Amino acid sequence: MKDLFSLDSRRYQQARPIYPQAMLQHLLSYVHTRDLAWDCGAGSGQLTHMLAPYFEQVVGTDISQSQLDHAEYYDNISYQVQPAEKTTFPDHCFDLITVAQAVHWFDFEAFYAEVKRTLKPRGIFAIIGYGLIEVDDPLFHMQIQQLYHHTLRGHWDPERRYIDQHYRTIPFPFQEIQMPNFDIRLRWSFKQLIQYLGTWSAVQHYILQKGTDPLQELNAACADLNQIVEVRFPVLLRVGVQVR
Repeated sequence: MKDLFSLDSRRYQQARPIYPQAMLQHLLSYVHTRDLAWDCGAGSGQLTHMLAPYFEQVVGTDISQSQLDHAEYYDNISYQVQPAEKTTFPDHCFDLITVAQAVHWFDFEAFYAEVKRTLKPRGIFAIIGYGLIEVDDPLFHMQIQQLYHHTLRGHWDPERRYIDQHYRTIPFPFQEIQMPNFDIRLRWSFKQLIQYLGTWSAVQHYILQKGTDPLQELNAACADLNQIVEVRFPVLLRVGVQVR
């Protein structure tokens, strides 16, 4: 698993979008016992803390201590530094395993073996993510498309293609449950939007390689950083059940 986000964990925690409650409630409708959940690749806990009210215990793991240091803590959440592909958890202990916006960084074969080892029979496994942002301001939307597809071309890690393909091309060796479509809808200021774009791994790669900030043009185009825009992220969701 790659660690691309430790260097700016606080900004990542503050700028990344939160998943919709409607999605979470639909997912939980398939989870029949709720003793223990594992959120793998938890980062700064965007999804982990959402699970806490629904389980006796939740564990969030990541390879980045810096990311976990910025996660929200609850009495029933344990955060641990562990790789996705090899953990110390006992066999068949989890009712739900989630991985949010992270599975594309994993060794699929090793990670899925760990999921199958630690998930209870009839337990639920969910891959969650979100696709490319859409903005209701036409000019800004066009500039983001230009940034993503052209300015940052060659700076994205190859694993990013799995998100562009909405996780439909990754292996998924589970009995799949068909899920409805969800999206994340937010009202952000231009400042929040630019902060989010700054968490893109390709932006960090561009800065390291070229020594300039690819967001300069977007910043210059914002006459009022406090102006509010509507933003949308399509939710990526694949859910399966452990069949024994």
